[in-house]
Amino acid sequence: MPIGLVALALGGFGIGLTEFVIAGLLPDVADDFGVTEASAGWLITGYALAVAIGAVLMTAALTRVPRKRALLGLMILFIAGNLLSALAPSYAVLLSGRVLAALCHGAFFGIGSVVAASMVEPAKKAGAIAIMFGGLTIANVLGVPLGTLLGQQFGWRSTFWAITVIGVVAFAGLAALVPAGTSTVRPDLRAEVRAFREPQVWLSLGMTVLGFGGMFGAFTYIAFTLTDLSGFPAGAVPWLLILFGAGLFVGNAVGGKAADRSVPRTLYVVFTALAAAMVLFAATAASRPMAIVSLLLMGLFGFATVPALQMRIMSYADHAPTLASGSNIAAFNVGNAIGAWLGGLTISAGLGYASPIWVGAAMTAGALVVLVLAEAATRRRARELRHTDGLTGCHADVLPSTLR
Repeated sequence: MPIGLVALALGGFGIGLTEFVIAGLLPDVADDFGVTEASAGWLITGYALAVAIGAVLMTAALTRVPRKRALLGLMILFIAGNLLSALAPSYAVLLSGRVLAALCHGAFFGIGSVVAASMVEPAKKAGAIAIMFGGLTIANVLGVPLGTLLGQQFGWRSTFWAITVIGVVAFAGLAALVPAGTSTVRPDLRAEVRAFREPQVWLSLGMTVLGFGGMFGAFTYIAFTLTDLSGFPAGAVPWLLILFGAGLFVGNAVGGKAADRSVPRTLYVVFTALAAAMVLFAATAASRPMAIVSLLLMGLFGFATVPALQMRIMSYADHAPTLASGSNIAAFNVGNAIGAWLGGLTISAGLGYASPIWVGAAMTAGALVVLVLAEAATRRRARELRHTDGLTGCHADVLPSTLR
């Protein structure tokens, strides 16, 4: 394993920690600044919106910057945002720090995916991407509980100081460990935009919005499901979330290895299994043992989609993958917002705390339908190209092996 992947994973760990740890600190922040819970919630919502916007705009702005230099610049932005949050004298400044840090999120993972894939041989690209996203999953498993505990013991600002230090270490790691040779390509913005003429790029984005959004929509209200429907005490929720995070970590690693063999087959299996896991969860959530099993499965299959989804869009935009890769990170967050919004609507309609999980299962089933249509179009196009090749005497492969 190239050691530069460790530096990318550390950056992913810090960014993941920034995104998710605030949820456990919201009561302390609200009390400190004298704002309502709803206002404090904008520290999460504003971050997500900034990620979706920054993923596209920041990636586009950095297309002509060597990739290693772009990653280092994004990490400086990340450090500045968290430092501002740690020093924030008011709620408005804290929100500004959150938004500043969020702007680097999508571009870091988008550009980082391209860099990670370039550091290994073609047959191991999805696995390299999974290693980088592994930092994000570790942030959920270990970072968020420990970051929340640190904030509760020493004040919420201490957590942001710790994240700032992590950012500095990640910057040093990227500078020292990511080879300069992976950063020499200077893509043209027009070429990057032309990649979106490929229908499969848009179909890949649709799968991301529906597939990952379905899982996150179900997860958004999971604390209410576990306490009010499954009957767990509130004190058990953090431990159950660690179990969910462990599923994320394993699913990401296994999904990366599977995607290196075949992206379509991986997505077929994972989307089907994820939808089935959420149906099982929604139908048996009143049972504590079944809720534990279903929660683990939802995490396992939910994050197993990530390397394959990222690999698919990069492969169909292989001549200009950077902006498409960043756009897929935006699609993850758009899906998160849609899934959470639809789940909230069902709860407000009085359908109960299992209803967001049903919504998630339906969204994931929708992603499976998009995948079926997309792969049918790919096979049809491949047949047409082979027919043309047969007439011209050319017999080149029409698809990378992982997309067959």
